[in-house]
Amino acid sequence: MLVEFELIERARNGDAGAFNQIVQAYRKRILRTIARLIGRPDDVEDVGQEVFLRLYYALEQLRTPEVFEPWLYRLTVNAAYDYLRKQKRRKESRMSDMSEQAVIMADAEAGTKVEVEETRRLKIRELVQSLLGKISEEDGVLLLMKEVEGLSLKELEKVYKVSENALKVRLFRARQRVLKAFADGKTEV
Repeated sequence: MLVEFELIERARNGDAGAFNQIVQAYRKRILRTIARLIGRPDDVEDVGQEVFLRLYYALEQLRTPEVFEPWLYRLTVNAAYDYLRKQKRRKESRMSDMSEQAVIMADAEAGTKVEVEETRRLKIRELVQSLLGKISEEDGVLLLMKEVEGLSLKELEKVYKVSENALKVRLFRARQRVLKAFADGKTEV
């Protein structure tokens, strides 16, 4: 845990300084998680702000400080889900919303020479995003939390409120679905 239980209690009781310390302690971790979930670096800060806003208004609902981290993680995942749902609804109008100058700058940036390693990383990231797009959001988030964020099964138990064996089965099935999506796509890295 990054902060003491006492700090969480003080924040629950309205201490703005304590809340600020919590935000500072968890900010990088929350933003990293959001970045991995939404895949749009430009919007990570906005979604992160939404998480901390939700935290501020919901902190008094926290039953015990011991469940703070899984609870905060669930707030983060839910905010990312909400963002992704909004993006799906607005996807068609995104290109038309760009100004002509933004389109020209995007074309110029795309036309610049990129180092081989950066191109390879981009292809891998796109492949991962594509594969995650072919499975359910729930499977994708579970795999990201386990494989990318490095959460243990014990931590995931607190987030999902299921047994370790149930998580192992979910992880196995999610991995199988990713492998099937990869095989169906016959995509090269």
